[in-house]
Amino acid sequence: MKLNIIVGEPEAVMRGRLLEHARKIDAGEDVEPMCELSFTRITQMSEVFTPKRWELVEVLKATGAQSIYALAKRLHRHYRNVHQDVTALAEWLVIEKDEDGKVFVPWNEIDVQFPLQQLAA
Repeated sequence: MKLNIIVGEPEAVMRGRLLEHARKIDAGEDVEPMCELSFTRITQMSEVFTPKRWELVEVLKATGAQSIYALAKRLHRHYRNVHQDVTALAEWLVIEKDEDGKVFVPWNEIDVQFPLQQLAA
C-alpha cells in the first residue's frame, strides 16, 4: 500500500476528492484504499516530519521491524528521543508496532506531493 502525503492542497479540493472516493465506495465500485495525510503548509508538515524522523522511517524501511532500542542503536541516537519520534510517527500512522512490539513501516511507498496550483500562488 502507498501513503500519500499532500502539502498545500486547498481544503475544498481535498474534501471533493474524499467525497468522490466515498461516492465510489457507496456505489459499490472497486477502489484502492485511500491512505493520505494532508498538511496545509510545508511548515506544518516539517513539524511532524523532521529530518531525524525521515531518517528513522528510511532506516526502518531498509532494515525491517525491530525494537526501539535496536533502532536507537542503529541510528546512534538516545533511546528516549527515538521513542518520542516513534510515538509521534505512530500517531500519524506512518509506522506501526507488530505483535512482538517491534516497529516497522507498513507502506510499500510514501509519496509526498505538492499540488502545482499551490506552488504558483
